[in-house]
Amino acid sequence: MDRRLLFAGLAGLAIGPRGAIAQGTASWAPTRPLRLIVPFAAGGSADQTARMLAEPMAAALGQPVVVENRPGGGATLGAQLVARAAPDGLTLLYGTPGPQIINPHLMRSLPYNPERDFAPVVGVKRAPNLLCLHPAVPARSVPALIALAKAEPGRLAFSSAGIGSSSHLAGEMLKHMAGIEMLHVPFRGTGPAITELLAGNVQVAIDTLSVLLPHARSGGVRALAVSTPQRSALVPELPAIAETLPGFDAAPFNYLAAPAATPPAAIARLNAVVNAILAEPEFRRRMTELGEEPAGGTPEALAATIRAESERWKAVISAAGIRAE
Repeated sequence: MDRRLLFAGLAGLAIGPRGAIAQGTASWAPTRPLRLIVPFAAGGSADQTARMLAEPMAAALGQPVVVENRPGGGATLGAQLVARAAPDGLTLLYGTPGPQIINPHLMRSLPYNPERDFAPVVGVKRAPNLLCLHPAVPARSVPALIALAKAEPGRLAFSSAGIGSSSHLAGEMLKHMAGIEMLHVPFRGTGPAITELLAGNVQVAIDTLSVLLPHARSGGVRALAVSTPQRSALVPELPAIAETLPGFDAAPFNYLAAPAATPPAAIARLNAVVNAILAEPEFRRRMTELGEEPAGGTPEALAATIRAESERWKAVISAAGIRAE
């Protein structure tokens, strides 16, 4: 199933203004506050978007939506909490690729079943990554970078936010598809990884566009390409890595999931509410300013995307021999 299903437009959905959805499209309505579990510490990209989403969700549903940060275990602790919650539509996981897509292939065991313990609700966003170099690296295009890496195997090092992070896996995908060798240097988070790139202690990074773009515009790093299959409207002047390496796609997506056995009426209502929020021009503008692309779509499309992405990243993780520490 094509991953683009998740990010299809909203034209096929019969969605009106947010208030109309809140009053008229489904019989389910929450009677208590909702919990939106973010399996990471406060302040990161996932937490920021979850908090942006919580306020309009609360207005549409008529109940508070409380964001709870439950970091730990590579996002498994927060995911486990949701998997074991009552399936009443009141507890949701703010999902990133980790809990259902990456961790099953990265970790020897999980405290939940990534396929059976969750019900897909709706896609929220995709976050293009940016391939950047330290300015001292004499390459100004993806083909030039590949040629340099092949000429001097192992000379270049790429930073990541940690073992199994999207920035780590994107770098491994680049290595595998280009047939090059680069040293992986993991850090504890995106901040330290980018700091070391700016200092020239590592030469390459494929990390969050919203974090790297300001440094690219100031000259601190050199931006070469985006990690989406096509060029991004956020930086249309930059090519996609896929223009050199067809099929390259390393743009993590975020989504909402509920505990398995959550009533279909609750899933339908939550899906409609979030789709309507993502279609609002002001919300889309705010996401664009953060370097993110709104998603949306049906629960079925999200389920298909999760399955397809799981198989795709399984191949990358297996080829690179990656295991969580």
